Parts: sequence; structure tokens; C-alpha cells
Amino acid sequence: MENQVEQLLQEPIYANLAENLRQIQTIAEGSSDLLVNEFVLSGFPAALLCCEGMLSTSTITELILRPITKIELENPSAAQLFDYIQNRCLFSIDRARAKTYADLFRFLNSGFAVLLLDGAASALVFGVQGYDKRSVSEPSGEDNVMGAKDGFIEVVRVNMLLLRRRMKTPQLKLEFFVKGSKSQTDLCLCYMADCVPKKLIAQIKARLDEMELESILSSGYVQPFLENRRGCLFDTVGETQRPNVLCAKLLEGRVGLLIDGTPFALVIPKLFCESFQMMDDYCNRSAYATLIRWIKYAAFLVSMLLPSLYLAIALHHPELLNRTLLLILAQAEENAPISLTAEAIGVLLVHEIVREAGLRLPKAVGGAVSIAAGLIIGDAAISSGLISTPMLTVTAIAVIAGFIIPDLSQSVTLLHFAFILAGGFGGLFGISLLGTVVLFNLYAGESFGFPIMAPFSPLYPGGMCDTLTRVNFRKMQSGNFTVEEYHE
Repeated sequence: MENQVEQLLQEPIYANLAENLRQIQTIAEGSSDLLVNEFVLSGFPAALLCCEGMLSTSTITELILRPITKIELENPSAAQLFDYIQNRCLFSIDRARAKTYADLFRFLNSGFAVLLLDGAASALVFGVQGYDKRSVSEPSGEDNVMGAKDGFIEVVRVNMLLLRRRMKTPQLKLEFFVKGSKSQTDLCLCYMADCVPKKLIAQIKARLDEMELESILSSGYVQPFLENRRGCLFDTVGETQRPNVLCAKLLEGRVGLLIDGTPFALVIPKLFCESFQMMDDYCNRSAYATLIRWIKYAAFLVSMLLPSLYLAIALHHPELLNRTLLLILAQAEENAPISLTAEAIGVLLVHEIVREAGLRLPKAVGGAVSIAAGLIIGDAAISSGLISTPMLTVTAIAVIAGFIIPDLSQSVTLLHFAFILAGGFGGLFGISLLGTVVLFNLYAGESFGFPIMAPFSPLYPGGMCDTLTRVNFRKMQSGNFTVEEYHE
């Protein structure tokens, strides 16, 4: 039966209305949300099809039903009647023609009204969408103080509007296409025609054409097709919930991808230094923004290396500690029943469990997780001697430091465990060896020919004004940096 439906979808629309309605009912298989309204249009049998709940009842009544029933032509043919509606009547700004049943159902399930006429081998579609959607509100994942408060929502056309409101230039291109054989998900490719390399657009489209997915329900379905195929420890495709952030990236020559059904936009390519930047940096004074940025770089190193350095020094290089610290450490670990390495891994695993529980539980009881973790588990573990106080302190500092750079949370979490094992078994030599591997992977990473470590490697002095520091816009305009300069 499934193969029969797929074959019917590829067939062209017939000129016989009764045959069309029979085929549509066969494809829909009695779906309750399909509404078929048959009527007579200027002497010809006609039918107006729509999907219940996907369109505005008042809009379809005022703009289509009332005007179309008043059309009276003398001795018209079906083709003449369709041409009259297409050229003389403006029922909807968003209009198109469907020539196959696949096109018809894609429009129908997107909130369009479909007009079929006996004697016409195509269908007219009118955009009268009116389904419920979440209002534009501040995104929960990218908080700022002085920047804009609006964020993307799940409807791709509203997200396109949010971009167009900020970028009124015709150089902003929004290319619409459909992916997913079953979901028929709308995707929108966004770029500035005068900033982005043409080769980058062609490469992204070629990657997207490789997708043979049945459904696209979130950005995670698409992102693997755009990532670096050679593998990189850090993301080479970015995500943002803010239209102003995406506009800033587009002006630098990046490409954005909006996906219907998800309030995130993908940014291609993503540079490593962007994980330490936020919109508030460009609203605050440049000296303060530079200080915050340096704190973020330091927090990244602390989060990734502090537990492993503590393990390496305590287990393999105690001579690096002074007498007081060494005595404190020895006294704290005297009654611990497990090794330092096992302690560190255990504490980090408990933290990940608590964090995941806090994310998945309802907000009403989410606070109880932090209370249980902080007061019960943490205090009880130290009092019972299962975990030493220095180890808990070190891992807590590392975890808190990682909160400052949420874009790198997944990579940092994985590297936590890798560096702890390297420091526990190999000491400082193991940490240095693993650190070299991470640096090689980072500096070798690229996305569509763009090195993700730009402007550090290869070095571009003009781009340094917005990486290690944040100079004011008067100085920044003379050293504007775009990723196009690094394209191979």
C-alpha cells in the first residue's frame, strides 16, 4: 500500500474533478483533517480543499470563498476560468500552481487552500495559513542584558521576517526549499550575496542534496551533513537563537540555515573564537568587554585542565607542592577508600547525572534536584569520607568555570574525562601529550575550506581586534574581518 501511495503522489493531476477527488481520498486514506468543499464555479464543478487547523477560517472566508462564488463568466472554458482567477483576481499574495499530487499535498499540509476545477489539469493554491504558533519571545539559551530580546520561534516564515526586519537590503537572499521525503520540511538558506563566496553556497547546497532523510524534526538531523567529515573535537557548525546574532554572522560572509519546526538557526562555518563572544560584548565598553573575554578564555582552560592537573601533581609530582599543601592533601586523602582518579571521575559523573535530571524534570520539581545534590549528596559524601574536600572543591570550580562558555559544554565535558585519565595515569607528561593532540585537531579543523582557528591560524592581524580584545567600532571598521579571506 505504501508503494501505491508513493506512485500516486508522483502522478500528475487529472482534468476530471471526480477522478482527482477519488485519488486524493485514496492518498489521504480517510484522514479526518482533510476538508473537501464541493461547489459550482461559473457553471463548472469545483472543490476547495484545506487542512483543518492549518489555516485561518476568517481569512479563507473573506479572501477566497465569498469572492470566488461571485465569479460569473459567459461560456468560459476551465482553462479560461483558471486564467481569470490567476490574472484578474487577487485572492492571496502567496499563490502558486500544483501540477502533481505530491505538490498538492505539500501545499495542503502547509496551510494552503487548494482549488480544483473540473477540466483543469492543475490546481491553484492560496496561502491562508493561520495555525497556532508560539509568539516571538526572548530565547532561554542566550541571555543578554542590553541586546535585543526577540528570538527565533518554530515557524520558519516568522524567522525569515525577523531577519528581513533587520536587514532591509536586497543583498540578503532567502532561498526556500523542501527536504525530507515524509516530513516535507521547509528549509531556508540565508546569506548576503555581496559577502559570501559563491563556492561556499554551492558546497552547502551539494551537502544538503546528499540528505536522504524521511523526516527533519530538528537541526540535529541536518547538522551532521554540514560538519567536517574528517572529525573535529569542536563544532564546526554553530547554532543561535537570536536574529541579531545571525545577521552579524551573515555580514561576515557566513551562511545561515533556518529549519521549520526548530527555534535555532545553523551558522556555517563556525570559528572557535566565536564561542567566547556574545552580543553584550558589543553593547558594553570595550575595556570591560575585553576583560570578560579574557576571563572566558581563562575559564575554558580552568574547566578543562584543573582536575587533571590536580591529579597529576598529587599522584605523580608531589614535589611541586609546598609542605603545607602537601600535608593538607595527605590528611584529606588519608581515609578515602578509592583512588584520586576514581574520585574525580565519580564526582564528574554525579554532576552530569544531576545536570541531566535538572534539565528533564518539570520546572516545579527541578529545584529539588540541586538541593538534594548540594546538601544531601555533597555533604554526606564528604562526611562519610567517600570523597575528599580538595577533590570536590577542584571539580566544582572546574564545572562552574565551564558554565561561562555554554557553546563548548559538550566538548569540554568529554575532554574532562580524557584529561583526567591522562593526568591520572601519565602525570604532566600525559596531559601535555593529550593537549598536543587536542591542539593539532583544533588547528587542523576546517569547515568548507575555512580554518576554524582563524584569525589565529593562519594569522590575520586585522581580525585580532575582535578576538583576544574587543576594540570600539570606530577602530573596528577599519579592520573588518570576513571568513572569505581564508577560503582555500
